[in-house]
Amino acid sequence: MSTAERTRLVVRLNHMTRGWSWRRLLTPQVLIIAVVIAFVAYLALVPLGYLLWGTFYDGTSVTFRFFTEAYSAYGLTSMVVNSFAFAIGSTLLSVTIGTTLAYLTVRTNVPFKGLIFAASLVPLIIPGILHTIAWIFLASPRVGLFNKLLEPIFGPGVLNVFSIWGMIFVEGLHLSPLVFLLMYAAFRSMDPSLEESAQMSGARLPTVLRRISLPLAKPALAASVLIMMVRALEAFEVPALLGIPNGTWVFTSRIWRVLNQYPADYGQAGAYALSLLALTTVGVFWQSRLSRRGKAYQTVTGKGFRPRPMDLGKWRWPATVLIFAYFLIAVAMPTLILLYASFQPYYAMPSTKSLETFTLENYAYTLTNSQALGAAKNSFLLGIGSATAVMFLMAIVAWTVVRTKIPGRWMVDNLTFLPLIIPGLVMGVALLFVYLRFPVPIYGTIWILFIAYFTRYMPYGMRYATSSMYQISGELEESARSSGASWWQTFRRVNLPLLMPGLLAGWIYIVMVSVRELSSSILLYSPGNEVLSILIWEQWENGQFTELASLGVLMILALVVLVAVANRLGAKVGVREH
Repeated sequence: MSTAERTRLVVRLNHMTRGWSWRRLLTPQVLIIAVVIAFVAYLALVPLGYLLWGTFYDGTSVTFRFFTEAYSAYGLTSMVVNSFAFAIGSTLLSVTIGTTLAYLTVRTNVPFKGLIFAASLVPLIIPGILHTIAWIFLASPRVGLFNKLLEPIFGPGVLNVFSIWGMIFVEGLHLSPLVFLLMYAAFRSMDPSLEESAQMSGARLPTVLRRISLPLAKPALAASVLIMMVRALEAFEVPALLGIPNGTWVFTSRIWRVLNQYPADYGQAGAYALSLLALTTVGVFWQSRLSRRGKAYQTVTGKGFRPRPMDLGKWRWPATVLIFAYFLIAVAMPTLILLYASFQPYYAMPSTKSLETFTLENYAYTLTNSQALGAAKNSFLLGIGSATAVMFLMAIVAWTVVRTKIPGRWMVDNLTFLPLIIPGLVMGVALLFVYLRFPVPIYGTIWILFIAYFTRYMPYGMRYATSSMYQISGELEESARSSGASWWQTFRRVNLPLLMPGLLAGWIYIVMVSVRELSSSILLYSPGNEVLSILIWEQWENGQFTELASLGVLMILALVVLVAVANRLGAKVGVREH
């Protein structure tokens, strides 16, 4: 080796040594990113690891004993059939309703489009347990208002909400607003020229919808089907309140039953939880394969387009009747029956006599009851705290994934997505396995609920933050850094204001779903740390129907006010137009 070559080698080694010095690695930027990534990995992987260990290891050896015990108590075939019948039925109903409403709103000249929006957004605020209880008041064979109205025509008990068909109807109705929001965005992004060409060629509206509109919306439709299937498989309120009284068991209701008995059987719960997790994982894998072919459905190109509504013709007024029927059934009746029950001293079917007994005692009881006030405090502290923490930390993770060239950053993105396929009840079981054995004294405190909420809603925060981060050019950060700003100053003064609209949207969504959360909370709460959904569940079991109705009405009003205030404040933060 010549002297010149040795010199160049020494210079290169010195440069590499300086590049990987501890001083360069231990910068605040790198430390913050490392801590956040380690925290995300811990939340995503440790509960699953403990769940596997607690299910397949009985303290002495690896075993499948818990699976044998679980499925000898109640057959695997029956549970799978019930779970899939419930999930498929409610998915078909919700996708049909949500897609129809979205198509009518975006692509047609149907009137009262504002009413469709209201009918689609209001049910998102109503907690699942309240929605289910409202339908018990409406369609129970004994006390259902609809049965009372239909009795002179069809006889007593024509509607039975305590059946697999009742479960499908209630869950499908509750999930349809989510499908509406997904399909609304898809239909708005679709070039209408293909539909217009088909109509000019003589195709009828049903043909255009079947041959052009729905095939072009196939990726969004597939995503809606997947999300609704997962949501239905992990649903707890409907199977617990409507399925258990009728003996219709699904995975979530069996998990709750084996953990609610004494002594609790964590092994069987783990076996049911892993079976449910396997079903949801298959669905997510199928949808990810379909999304790889998304470019085949692109219609928006560099040419401009203006979506014009199609004339429904003779179908315009039947569509209007359909919209009003949906608003009445999905929004008005459940809300009004809860409002009616909240003013009754004890629940009785609406009648002239019951209208004379209206009272405010239930509201006075709720507003002065220490348990209700404590539950409200816990719910909103957890909702606001978890939403704030999720959106802030996911903004850092999104910056790491989008802006940096760190090897393996794709793995971080996948880790944040992992909790999405874990049903809420499964997450509760996994956290029980962790913190009943882990030497950290948070079991029995409100902090375990915070960890559950943060972990469950981390994927949603990451999706909101990542989509917003992709819209921000890196030139703005480079300008700030070249002007002498540190990484933290750049992130706080440049990135966060620009990200604020997306972060605020994610924050509002996570607050709403956190305050409504029941499936994880019911396994992790302890006396004194109840949240609103748990208190409503306990009041239902204790027969306090009118008290829970007043609590539910106040809960819905509080969520509406919170969302309105957050939207109002959101207009005053971030980047504003002068």
